[in-house]
Amino acid sequence: MIKTHKIVISASRRTDIPAFYMPWFMEQIRRGYFEVTNPYNQRVSCVPATPDQVHTIVFWSKNLGPFIKKKYGEQLIKQGYHLFFNFTVNSDCIDLEPNVPPLAKRLHQLEHLCQRFGPDAINWRFDPLCFFKKGKGPLQDNLHDFSDIATKAAECGIVRCITSFMDHYRKIRRRLSTSPGFTFIDPMLEKKIEIVGKMEKDLADYNIDLSVCCEKDLLEAVPQSSSITGSSCIPGDIIQKLFGGRLSLKKDTGQRIKAGCGCTLSTDIGSYRLQACYHNCLFCYANPASRCEADSSDSTPKEKNCR
Repeated sequence: MIKTHKIVISASRRTDIPAFYMPWFMEQIRRGYFEVTNPYNQRVSCVPATPDQVHTIVFWSKNLGPFIKKKYGEQLIKQGYHLFFNFTVNSDCIDLEPNVPPLAKRLHQLEHLCQRFGPDAINWRFDPLCFFKKGKGPLQDNLHDFSDIATKAAECGIVRCITSFMDHYRKIRRRLSTSPGFTFIDPMLEKKIEIVGKMEKDLADYNIDLSVCCEKDLLEAVPQSSSITGSSCIPGDIIQKLFGGRLSLKKDTGQRIKAGCGCTLSTDIGSYRLQACYHNCLFCYANPASRCEADSSDSTPKEKNCR
């Protein structure tokens, strides 16, 4: 009998399911499958969701408060699922991320996550690195809380930090039309090398490895002595080492491999169109919410940021 690989479910690159859509997610788990519409060709596929067919669920989030409060993780583990997390914890910056919880709450979530699920099952994403100007003011960035976050992450046992520089998508430029005087700046390559070099040095003091997501040109340009690597936000090798079993270690051809993405194969079950994200991050490539609603006890969208 030929043993087949179990699948990895990504939940989700397209929206923040742990913050806003866990009741929906758990209902699909109860059904035993997800119906997923491909965002590019609109084809609908059926993705199995039972423990005998799913190796690991990878959750992506900026706010795990609702996930933690309702003990969804415990419920899923009890049913036989393995869990891995990509938790984005950036500096407090209401201009960029208006509706995420305050940093102190997110750091508390990180601590709880590490205690309950283990730091080895968590990627800390400090992503993206943003540089911007407001009117004629000075150049600003979102690095101001990086050291504090790194300190807490190290205390929690985190060993991986993933970062990248903001991609200047057309969707983002259109979004800026509603923020007169706000301009994103893309640093020169030499400046980017300097920035990640300093981050690498700071993280070395905490025994945290730095990797860059979809930054092939940058990775090729850093000094040979650098320990910075390309990232794999869905790292099949680490997941398999953590939980055993069989899963595909092939690179995910649906991701940006040419840009340096190292993610292994997974199936994303989120939707840009049906599951808008209420964080309303200014730099995000996904669809922002069109109104101020959220199924979240730790994140209350601010009325002035409604679109």
